[in-house]
Amino acid sequence: MLHYAIVFFIIAIIAAVFGFGGIAAGASSIAQVLFVVFLVLAIGSFFFGRGK
Repeated sequence: MLHYAIVFFIIAIIAAVFGFGGIAAGASSIAQVLFVVFLVLAIGSFFFGRGK
């Protein structure tokens, strides 16, 4: 999940450098959503995985 967030972030940076504003905004929002989902899952697995 974090890998995909980083990939979309890099795509957003490259698109912004070349002037594709719409593609950069879309890739940036996808990267933000994936990063938040990654954080929620990582924190959840940290707290709920410590059962034993």
